[in-house]
Amino acid sequence: MASIKDVAKAAGVSAATVSAVLNDTAYVSPALRARVLAAVDALNYAPSTAARNLKRGKSQLVALVAADLQNPFFARVVCAAEAAVAAWGYSLVVFNSDEKPDNERRVLARIRSLSCDGVILSPIGQPERYGHLARDVGEVPVVLFGRAIAGQPFDLVTLDNVAAARRVTNYLIDLGHTRIGSITGPTYLSTGAGRLKGMVEAMAERGLAPAAQHVRSGEFREEVAYSAAFEMLRQPDRPTAIYAANGLMALGVMRALDDLALHCPRDVSVVSTDSLPGVAGLRPRLTRTEHPLGEMIDQALRFLMERIDAKEPIEARRVVYSPELILGDSCAAIDETAKRAAIGL
Repeated sequence: MASIKDVAKAAGVSAATVSAVLNDTAYVSPALRARVLAAVDALNYAPSTAARNLKRGKSQLVALVAADLQNPFFARVVCAAEAAVAAWGYSLVVFNSDEKPDNERRVLARIRSLSCDGVILSPIGQPERYGHLARDVGEVPVVLFGRAIAGQPFDLVTLDNVAAARRVTNYLIDLGHTRIGSITGPTYLSTGAGRLKGMVEAMAERGLAPAAQHVRSGEFREEVAYSAAFEMLRQPDRPTAIYAANGLMALGVMRALDDLALHCPRDVSVVSTDSLPGVAGLRPRLTRTEHPLGEMIDQALRFLMERIDAKEPIEARRVVYSPELILGDSCAAIDETAKRAAIGL
């Protein structure tokens, strides 16, 4: 591989002149510039981006730490982030914490060793575990994505999780459902806690409450949600509708219904927060709330770039996006027979 010294020798100029031509940092006569560029082409010389960035004190790398790359939601986040980061002239480095705190600690240490300029983090642990975060990342700017950490002074871009759950729960109640169950995420996460809170609040405002046996954790994972829904649905007092707190768990609920020979929505209606790629091809089409994912990623990158370029401290900022309700075919109005069965008559 040719070096800058090889280019300088071929062009009959100094290495400083080659650098001035390539970086446009000083005047070089047209004749000398032409000789340098001809030598660059002849030797197929590529300047070292790493070396240039080292001199500038920047790596031009942004790290994204996804909570679970087996969850298609985070695959969508990565795709959106890669395009957004490129528009800023940066490259994206992706890490997967796999919802494991020890993995997350190792990932953050790796990010520091790579000298990444900034981090977009979807945290996975309980809030009290994050007293170490500022120490682990050092001076690297951090923007939290999707999930908040109580008491931590980091920028946050997230969905209004309470509103998301309230919207789909009210939709079910308007259809006549009173026995509504939920497959929740971990309630130590702001997403899991917010979505359960929204469901409970919406029911309480209508004089309802979920039965204790109808609220089970699916840990935001398909197989766990499948097992939780299977056990819930095989009971004689099963709910007439289920709110799955993310799209991956909704898939687990649908599988459980199928394995129990129950029909959606005739026997059980299903709603979700967020969906899965290709959900439009599934039948029944899922009624859900959606994240404005592109807008959220763009905002997270704006926060991050402002921090990377900041000369003075910036107070922590918070942007919360409203969910959109998408109506599908996975819900049905409860008929009089179902109403009577639901109240034990």
